[in-house]
Amino acid sequence: MQTSYYAKYKGENAVSISLSKPKWYTNCKEYKKLAPSWDLLNKYKQDKDETYYIEHYYKEILDKLNPQQVYEELGEDAVLLCWEKSGFCHRFLVARWLELELGIEIKELIKE
Repeated sequence: MQTSYYAKYKGENAVSISLSKPKWYTNCKEYKKLAPSWDLLNKYKQDKDETYYIEHYYKEILDKLNPQQVYEELGEDAVLLCWEKSGFCHRFLVARWLELELGIEIKELIKE
C-alpha cells in the first residue's frame, strides 16, 4: 500500500479517500469511509488547527473503523489518493494509523 495525490498518480490500484475527486479522474475506486466530513474539512481550511483536525478525524472516522478490515477492503496494492500535494493531509493520518495498528509500512509514492 502507498499514498499519493490525484495530480501525480494515474496508475492502477488508485483509491480515492477524499470527499470528492477530480471529474477527469475516472480510473479509481472510491473509499468514502476514510473521507473527512465537510464540517471538519471546512473548519481546518478556516483555522489550520492541525491538533483539532487530528483529534476529530480520529474521533469521527478512524476510531469507528477496524484497521484490518479497512486494509483488506482496500487491498495491499492500493494507492490511497486525495487532493493535497504535500504537507498536512488526512492520507498521512490514515497511513500512520494503519502502520501503527497493523505493523506495516506505507510510503508516499515518489514516482508515477
